[in-house]
Amino acid sequence: MLPAARWARVAAVVVLTAGATAAPTLRVGGADAKTSDAARAARVVQPTTDFSRAEAFEAMQGGAATSTKMVNADAFSHFAANMPLAREIDFKVGNGFFRRLWVSAPASTRSSDGLGPLFNARSCQRCHLKDGRGHPPKANWPDDSAVSMFLRLSIPPQTEAERKALADHRLSVVPEPAYGVQLQDFAIQGIAPEGRMHITYSEETVTLADGTAVSLRRPVYKITDLGYGPLHPQVMTSPRVANPMIGLGLLEMIDEADIRSGADPDDRDGDGISGRVQMTWDREAGRAVLGRFGWKAGEPTVRQQSAHAFSGDIGISTPPAPAHWGDCTAAQTACRTAPDGGTTPDAANPTADGMEASEKVLSLVTFYAQNLAVPQRRDVDAPQVLAGKKAFYESGCTSCHRPKFVTRRDPAQKEKSFQLIWPYSDMLLHDMGEGLADHRPEGLADGREWRTPPLWGIGLTKTVNGHTFFLHDGRARNLLEAILWHGGEAAAARDTVKTMTTKDREALLAFLNSL
Repeated sequence: MLPAARWARVAAVVVLTAGATAAPTLRVGGADAKTSDAARAARVVQPTTDFSRAEAFEAMQGGAATSTKMVNADAFSHFAANMPLAREIDFKVGNGFFRRLWVSAPASTRSSDGLGPLFNARSCQRCHLKDGRGHPPKANWPDDSAVSMFLRLSIPPQTEAERKALADHRLSVVPEPAYGVQLQDFAIQGIAPEGRMHITYSEETVTLADGTAVSLRRPVYKITDLGYGPLHPQVMTSPRVANPMIGLGLLEMIDEADIRSGADPDDRDGDGISGRVQMTWDREAGRAVLGRFGWKAGEPTVRQQSAHAFSGDIGISTPPAPAHWGDCTAAQTACRTAPDGGTTPDAANPTADGMEASEKVLSLVTFYAQNLAVPQRRDVDAPQVLAGKKAFYESGCTSCHRPKFVTRRDPAQKEKSFQLIWPYSDMLLHDMGEGLADHRPEGLADGREWRTPPLWGIGLTKTVNGHTFFLHDGRARNLLEAILWHGGEAAAARDTVKTMTTKDREALLAFLNSL
């Protein structure tokens, strides 16, 4: 468990005046009260040692923004509960653009054309089905397409200029020369797709202390049907499934200092956990900043993540990523010269900015993504869930899956300000061992490191998405398999789970499924 000093820096006051299912009341102290406020907030985010009952506000995972609506297949698609009524229309319009099926240019639907020329999906919703988690294909092409999962591509730096750009964080990776940073397996008419991801699995058995045999599947990836010649001999690949969309705006509101306070790259406290921050280039700020989003924390903001998804996944230009050809490389000449859907100003559309997804569209999609609510937890007081929570804490899982933060003060985003949230993530990079390594560095993350994924909502994956595939490539078919794949810094916690009694292990899984 993390020592108290690594939890101490927070940026808000939380006045605990209600029960576990109520939203916290938030108050900002005056100048003379700031020290006291910080101390009180620091106590709030300390890991509990009392597992006899639920903590105050524990069910409200997203603070006052938590959705308390019925748990069903739409559980990840509700707006923040405390969103002002005047902003609901923006959320709903943003949802419309998030679901929009883009078509190739030129088309009569001028505001919906510009797809590709290379792409992985025709809409944001195709990867983030019902705003939830992606999954690996059931079979290889042509028996199934890999929508909601793709391969990242890159090569080691080849020049001093590339090494300097990586050192300065202006680049997170060096693109594969012919295929770019992502394998696009679809293309518009007249353009060849880049290739197909092909997956094979082998099974290996892990036997737990109580005699339970668990089969883990180990994937091997290759690329077939290459459309633009051979890959670079040093190409590195990394499979990725789409992450859930809930709570992104709250994660964006965590104070940078609070995230940095948990970092311990040299493991000075000797607990075996060496969390590191990621640094990445903020295109619009023009500087390197803390990375927060994506499997290796390679994106700094929800807006930039959205712009890069438009570009890489759909081939749609936006102001932060204005290339109309998306991820097409200079070697793909037909792709670079294909018609685009950029809209120029005219009498009918005087505010057009030349992009396929205008500034207004990107802003609405970003707003939608920032305000998808985290669902309320279930069964927080159930004896088995409380026992599982105790097992989760005592096994060391909270060393990386930090339970609580308090979001920063921001008068411009009042519904997300000063909220006690429960993401169960420290937002840091951790060595997860050789078993999960992709051997593809990204920014400061090496080939064994991954950002701790938030766990809120994980128990509703099957309800929302109809499956229970977890980890960055969906290899784990359930939560127990996901735990058993943990290695590196998480090896000790994994081994503790392996030695649990059947009752304790089932309680641990009940706790995770309550999130």
